[in-house]
Amino acid sequence: MVIGLTGGIGSGKSTVINIFSEFENIAIYIADDEAKKLMNTSKRIKEQLITEFGEEVYINHKLNRPYLASIVFNNKKKLAILNAIVHPAVNKHLQQFLKKNSIKDYILYENAILFENGSDSFCDKIITITAPEHIRIERVIKRDRTTIQEVKNRIKNQWSETKKILQSNYLINNISLLKTKDEVLKIHNYLTKSRK
Repeated sequence: MVIGLTGGIGSGKSTVINIFSEFENIAIYIADDEAKKLMNTSKRIKEQLITEFGEEVYINHKLNRPYLASIVFNNKKKLAILNAIVHPAVNKHLQQFLKKNSIKDYILYENAILFENGSDSFCDKIITITAPEHIRIERVIKRDRTTIQEVKNRIKNQWSETKKILQSNYLINNISLLKTKDEVLKIHNYLTKSRK
C-alpha cells in the first residue's frame, strides 16, 4: 500500500516524516531527497541539466541548487523542463524501492508536488499537511534564509491547499507538535488496522 504525503512549502512535511519514521513496520521514500541524489549522481541527468541551464548549474560536480532555484521558481516553462528531466528517473527509482519494501505494512511516499506531477495516481491514500500561510512563510524564511517574495513565488508554483485537501483522504493541520503527533498516530493505526 502506497500512502502519498504532500503539503505546501513550509507546511512541515519533514516534521511529520520524522514522526512517521518512528514506526518500524513502514518504509519512507522522500522524492525530493532522491531527486537531489540523482541530480548529483546520474550522468544523463547532469548532461541534460547542463544543456538546458548552462555550466553554472554544477559547481565542482555538485548541483548548484540556489542557481537552479533562481531560474525555475520564477519561470513555469523552465520548471516544467526541470521536472521532465528529473521526474522519470525518480519514478523509476521509486518503483524499485516499492518492490524492495513490499513486505512493509505501507510505504509513505513524500512528494511536495504529488498532485502537480500526477504521482497521486499510484497512491492508495493521500495525506495532506497544512498550516496557515503566514506560519509557512515564517518557517521557510527561517529555514532557507530567503525573502517573503521568494517564498510567495514558490507557493504560487504549487497547487492551493484547498485543492489538495479536496483530493486527500487525511489532513494534518501542523501547528502544534503534540496535536500533529496525535494525528500521525491515529492515521498510522487506521492504516495498519485496515491491512489486517
